[in-house]
Amino acid sequence: MDELQEFLDAKVAQYNRPAFIEKDPISIPHRFTRRQDIEIMGFWAAVLAWGQRPVILKKAGELIQLMDEAPYDFVRNHEESDLKRFLAFKHRTFNATDALYFLHFFRQYYQQHDSLEDAFDPASTDFSPLSGAAHGQKPVGTVGQSLIAFHDRFCCDPFFPARTRKHIATPARNSSCKRLLMFLRWMVRRDNCGVDFGLWTRLSPADLVMPIDVHVGRVARTLGLLSREQTDWQAALALTDALRPFDPTDPVKYDFALFGLGVEGEL
Repeated sequence: MDELQEFLDAKVAQYNRPAFIEKDPISIPHRFTRRQDIEIMGFWAAVLAWGQRPVILKKAGELIQLMDEAPYDFVRNHEESDLKRFLAFKHRTFNATDALYFLHFFRQYYQQHDSLEDAFDPASTDFSPLSGAAHGQKPVGTVGQSLIAFHDRFCCDPFFPARTRKHIATPARNSSCKRLLMFLRWMVRRDNCGVDFGLWTRLSPADLVMPIDVHVGRVARTLGLLSREQTDWQAALALTDALRPFDPTDPVKYDFALFGLGVEGEL
């Protein structure tokens, strides 16, 4: 096990650096310095992060242009006529209906909150009552409760289109929640490497759960870190638990190693 940890630590050092993120979706929020711009485009880039990375970056870049290069200002101050430009936006199954609701949610949300972190806080009292799952009746863990809380808040608006629900994963459906967990990694992890932002403090890096996708799952199974065949919420928890002994304070830092090994074809 010591040999595997040394190998993974070396890969974290190799991939947890700005040079590796140029072609990664996290490069999108790195275009901004204002907290709210980082949150908006980080969230949107994470939600769009399926398929080929060049296409993901292209589509996220289109969104930035559609919002006049200023996401926070746009979501707060846009006119109804400004929304017409989004009618042609599409990325895989994400279409204009979804984009328009995202803009609606962001506008309503940032009129009352300074940071998107509030929406992921199950203990926040600034929202309508949450489902029992969000209050922890299901044993999903701290981050699981945060994801369920966000899902419930994002989807409870009277104007919420049912089709958009598929873009907001939740442990309550046993989804791996890969994209939202990746977004939380960006917002919560704190180090001096210049990749993750570390803007949020209510969750600690020790609380985070591994974002698991095809690349991460394949590498984890090859290395003997994961035996579960399904790529779901239980697999994400199991992989996190397998990595926790290597660094109990920050097990998700190994996302860099496993994803890097997979996407670079080293294994």
